[in-house]
Amino acid sequence: MTQELTPRRELLLLLTLAGVQFTHILDFMIMMPLGPQFTSLFGITDAQFGLLVSAYTLAAGASGLLATTYIDRFDRKRLLLVLYTGFGLATLACGLAGSYASLMAARVAAGLFGGVMSALSQTIVADVIPFARRGRAMGIVMTSFSVSTVAGVPLGLFLAAHLSWHAPFFGIAALCALLALMAAWTLPPLGAHLADQTGRSMFASTRQVLADPNHLKAFGFSALMMTAGFTVIPYITIYMRANVGLSADQIPTIYLVGGLLTLFTARLFGHMTDRRGKVETFRLLAVGMIVPLLTLTLLGRQPMAVVLVVSSLLFALMSGRMIPGMAIVASAADPKLRGTFMTLNASVQSAAMGLAAFVGGLIISRDASGAVTHYWMAALLGSCASLAALALAGRLTLHGAAHPAKA
Repeated sequence: MTQELTPRRELLLLLTLAGVQFTHILDFMIMMPLGPQFTSLFGITDAQFGLLVSAYTLAAGASGLLATTYIDRFDRKRLLLVLYTGFGLATLACGLAGSYASLMAARVAAGLFGGVMSALSQTIVADVIPFARRGRAMGIVMTSFSVSTVAGVPLGLFLAAHLSWHAPFFGIAALCALLALMAAWTLPPLGAHLADQTGRSMFASTRQVLADPNHLKAFGFSALMMTAGFTVIPYITIYMRANVGLSADQIPTIYLVGGLLTLFTARLFGHMTDRRGKVETFRLLAVGMIVPLLTLTLLGRQPMAVVLVVSSLLFALMSGRMIPGMAIVASAADPKLRGTFMTLNASVQSAAMGLAAFVGGLIISRDASGAVTHYWMAALLGSCASLAALALAGRLTLHGAAHPAKA
């Protein structure tokens, strides 16, 4: 099923997918540092803000379930262009929203289109890039997380501070239009998988995916990876403002410095994934992220340098573990069913993210002075999920691995 491309064409494809992922990730991430603005502007609680974050991911999960009936029935390039256009329009609607209710509706629409984008991008990588280079390829595509934190989030916060909170969404929508044109130019036709769909019902692939015990274990692994971070991530800005005492002007620095570090470490972890093995690398990073995760939620008023060290390590290790993690997940799929599998996996991940964010919002509370309490309990829940994912990783069978035990 793997298509042979020249090195230059392969790089262009990966950079284009990284750009698509950049807008998809930024659209989700920009909501979290804007939390204090939304809670003040709309007069909502932290739990209601958590629901606003969760609405996107839960809608993405539902969209992914629906997409399993059609994702393997269309050329992947054409499908990506259609869904990405819808995502851009939904993001534009977020910028036009004037109330909590209208913003909630726009976030749901963005989730319905955007939720499939990540799975589709990862499916294309797994279809096109051979197993031996898949860790490096995932590293390139997932540098989009680093770029979004280095450039996207700080720029978005700058626009929100000096124009309005609507401005970042307008900027993302404009970038989507440009990247859609680039995708139409750089991606080759990707329809080799269609030969396997002849005469099959729309639910046949879904039934086959769910009948495979290895796939079910991979879904559990994905859910645990997402839960490990998203009990904590949506509330970092709120905690930094209320408990650590950072000003609104200092918040972008956290994302800038953390993103710069992940920009370098993502490539390093990608190469490490291919050299040391996907499972071993994941285990190292999954354990490593627990230390800054718990430390961040226990920070009191500290010098900015201390805050940056802890938050940057958390960003680097949390995003870093996703590189071997997603290489593991993509390789756990039966190649003939990879599109359906990855779409179902995206639904599982979105649902886990939404549920984790919602539970995190229920766990934390405010004291009489407005400080956030019980945040460390949300981190403890995430740490337990990370350890459970670590244990499950070694029980997965990876297709394409010459030596599965060292995959």
